[in-house]
Amino acid sequence: MAQTTKRAIAASLKKLLAEKPLDKITITDLVDDCEINRQTFYYHFKDIYDLVEWIYTSEATKALGGKKTYDTWQQGLLQIFEYVLENKAFVTGTFKSLSREHLERYLYNETYSLLISVIEEKAGGLSVRDEDKAFIANFYKYAFAGLMLDWISLGMKEKPADIVRRLSTLIQGDIPSALDRFKASGRF
Repeated sequence: MAQTTKRAIAASLKKLLAEKPLDKITITDLVDDCEINRQTFYYHFKDIYDLVEWIYTSEATKALGGKKTYDTWQQGLLQIFEYVLENKAFVTGTFKSLSREHLERYLYNETYSLLISVIEEKAGGLSVRDEDKAFIANFYKYAFAGLMLDWISLGMKEKPADIVRRLSTLIQGDIPSALDRFKASGRF
C-alpha cells in the first residue's frame, strides 16, 4: 500500500509539472490531486524535494535495465536518455528548479553505476587499484552526465541514439586502454 501511495503522489507531481513550474507546486496541490490528506503526504515524504529524490532513485534501476557490461553499456546509456525523454516534463521541471541537484545526482549515480560495472568487467585479472578504477569511472561519469545535462538544456532535440553512437565512437577502446595504463603505472 505504501508504494502504491508513493507512486500516486509521484504521478501527481509529474502531472502537475506539465502544467506549472516546480516552485509553484504546493503540497496542497499534490494532496488535492491525489485525494489524500497532508498527513499521508508527510508520512511518506519530508517535502516536495524529497519526493523528487524518491522519483529519481526509485526509477533509476528500471532505466538501466541491467545493461551494465562492456558490450551493453551503450544500450544502458540509451535507456537513461530514453527515461529522461519519456519523463520530459518532469525532468525539465526539475532541471529548471532548485531541485536540479536531484536530477544531477540521479544522472551521476546512474552513469557511475553503469561505468564502474563496465570497468570492473574489463579489469578482471588486471592488478588495478580500486581507487584508480573509481577515478576512471568518475572521469567518464562527468563526461556522460555533462553531455546529458547539455542535451536537456538545449531542449532534448538530438536523438539519444545519435548521441550514444557518437559517444561510443569517441571512446571506443579507451576504458581498456586506461586500465592497462593504470596497471602499468602502479602506485604513485
